[in-house]
Amino acid sequence: MSAARLVLPVRCIRALALPRSQSTLAGRIARPVHSMGTWTDRLKRWQSGEQKDPKKNTAEKEIAGESEQTADESESRVSREETAGAAVQQEEEAIKKQEEKMNDLQDKYVRALAETENVRQRMTKQVKEAKLFGIQGFSKDILAVADILEKATESVPKAELEEDRNPALLSLFEGLKLTEAELQKVFSKNGLEKIDPVGEVFDPAFHEALFEVPGEEPGTVAVVSAVGYVLHGRTIRPAKVGVVKATEPEKSS
Repeated sequence: MSAARLVLPVRCIRALALPRSQSTLAGRIARPVHSMGTWTDRLKRWQSGEQKDPKKNTAEKEIAGESEQTADESESRVSREETAGAAVQQEEEAIKKQEEKMNDLQDKYVRALAETENVRQRMTKQVKEAKLFGIQGFSKDILAVADILEKATESVPKAELEEDRNPALLSLFEGLKLTEAELQKVFSKNGLEKIDPVGEVFDPAFHEALFEVPGEEPGTVAVVSAVGYVLHGRTIRPAKVGVVKATEPEKSS
């Protein structure tokens, strides 16, 4: 124990007895080993480029941040443009559908107006025709009375109509003629007119040919067996006639 106690002071004395330069060198040598490791790590980091200028790092970080911000803004702008484009396309499609619907409704409206106008004109025509030709059935029936009166007056011999020979027959004949004339006035008043086409060109719309007779003018009406009647221009009974036939040229011998 005493020997150990004596060794330590001797070492300390020796260290204190060294020159100042040697003492400083010994202190430096005696520094902890971990300080050498720290400087080595720093050198490696410096050589590998990990340790850079702080200002440069800050500028690079700012540039990187601005780049990221610009990229984000670009992406955001592209997204907004895509959204706006999609919205515009939807609006255009909606407008196109509305235009098609409007055109369809307008076409239906025009067709409905045309159909309504056609119905109105047709109904007006039917009402007018009903007013004009409503008595057509009655007119056909009353024509039989007119035919009988006409036949009655035609059947009286003209010789018997002299005043001295048969005054009673003459009075009856005159009465029948007056009745027939009055009936014809009523017919004319209601649009019913007589057709007596003697000498006229045959017209199938108003005449009914019963037979043919020889004559000088082929195709004309020569004989009227029964007069016809038209109601406001519409034939309700054609005149029954005999038509002149064309003569065949004589064959040369």
